[in-house]
Amino acid sequence: MASVDLLPYNLFSRHLQERFGEKIFKVTLDAGFDCPNRDGTRARGGCTFCDASGSSAQVSPPATPLDEQLRLGMAGWQRKFGEKARKFIAYYQAFTNTHAPVDRLREVYRAGMEHPDCIGIAIGTRPDCVGEPVLELLAEMASRKYLWVEYGLQSAHDQTLARINRAHTVAEFVDAVRRTRGRGIEVCAHLIHGLPGDTPAMMLQSVDLLASLGVEGVKIHSLHIVKGSVMAGQYLRGEIPLMSRTEYVQWVCDSLERLPWQIKIHRLTGDALPHLLIAPEWSRHKLAVLGAIQQEMRRRGTRQGSGVRSLTPDTY
Repeated sequence: MASVDLLPYNLFSRHLQERFGEKIFKVTLDAGFDCPNRDGTRARGGCTFCDASGSSAQVSPPATPLDEQLRLGMAGWQRKFGEKARKFIAYYQAFTNTHAPVDRLREVYRAGMEHPDCIGIAIGTRPDCVGEPVLELLAEMASRKYLWVEYGLQSAHDQTLARINRAHTVAEFVDAVRRTRGRGIEVCAHLIHGLPGDTPAMMLQSVDLLASLGVEGVKIHSLHIVKGSVMAGQYLRGEIPLMSRTEYVQWVCDSLERLPWQIKIHRLTGDALPHLLIAPEWSRHKLAVLGAIQQEMRRRGTRQGSGVRSLTPDTY
């Protein structure tokens, strides 16, 4: 794979190293939250692509106290990287990590906020779960510690969101991003390429929306099918086609060309726990996918932002 210095996109991990002077490691946490499209607040059943764990990569049992989850996660990185693993981001990943009263949120975030080796916090959530009291808390936290809020959009098309049971709208996402960024909090938005019903043109429209809103970070995931999800049954019945690796690489490169360089790229592949992944098989090979993306952009002679055009979010 290419040297980080030669990458044709603005890699988030490089930004962290430049900002903090060393490599930063993420520790994923499960704080025991639910989602509003699971518990009946907005819907039931959850997103059709999600498994029973909330698509978490966190390896400690959810019942493990957060302080202990953090300690175990740090120890895992330290076993792998030794003395290089000294500074961390506490990543509240599983389910919807603002879906609770503010008092509970404050206590949950304490683990990451107070640990001396955590340089920052990342909070994964939904755009329909950030009322003003929540944003006030997050803004107060951001004044004391490096903070990212990660919003799952997945697609900028309401018909697609309805098809996958997101139970929020594109308009709610736009509103949440504007209110969050208006408080000086950095936003990372998630997209899934290859969702049922999303055409290639629709996927690029989703990318254009993120560019027009000025989000600070983007994660692009390939659609993958995991055991325990609604999509697993749909896929096994032949109802969901999946992209080939070649197709996915092409659309990621098209997407990167439309994203301004200042946007940090947090991820370009989707991760599933190996024992849960049903398909596609190629998504198991993360480094090969990243290498193919870099090779294709070099072949094109392009880089992130090379195809940026004037965009306004009011189009959506």
